[in-house]
Amino acid sequence: MEEMMVFGKWKTQEVKINDISLVKYINFEEKIIPHTFGKNTRKRLAKGTLNIVERLINKIMRSGQGKRKLSGKYIRGRGSCGKKMQAMQIVEDAFLIIENELKQNPLQVLVKAIENSAPREDITRIKKGGIAYTLSVDVAPLKRIDESLKNLALSAFSSSFNKKVKASQTLAKELILASKNDSNSFSVKRKNEVERIAMGSR
Repeated sequence: MEEMMVFGKWKTQEVKINDISLVKYINFEEKIIPHTFGKNTRKRLAKGTLNIVERLINKIMRSGQGKRKLSGKYIRGRGSCGKKMQAMQIVEDAFLIIENELKQNPLQVLVKAIENSAPREDITRIKKGGIAYTLSVDVAPLKRIDESLKNLALSAFSSSFNKKVKASQTLAKELILASKNDSNSFSVKRKNEVERIAMGSR
């Protein structure tokens, strides 16, 4: 039986996950086209069983930051909200750029980027007797991956917003920087900022 590869190009068996806490939720279900047609959307915690590439594609489909401002402005998507085929093409093109530049399996680069940009600590707001204060809490593994993928996709939006640079190029650049734990990476900066604030609330 012929081995299945993501987009028919990249093997999943050779990908290694170093962060033990994320192993259960970084799934590489063997699918040529990472698309499940939303069949698990109504099942509890079903997103943890989705192929991690499809989860990245789903984050690309969102309309940017939404109501919250980023760097003093609203960041929107590049007209790809809900357009699965367009989002898949952006991710596939980004993977091709990574492979040409690093000569590595882009799936391994994606996993490394997720590991380096997934926050371990965050804050929660607690109110007692009319007094509200923040408290540091550990972040669940599934939530860590959610935040990481959101910031990786958001970087592609913000770096290509109102510019002639393609979203696939900015996504590839962000994945490469995050995989190297580079301080210039948007998602790594966001992770460090969240952990720094949480440290002050311990």
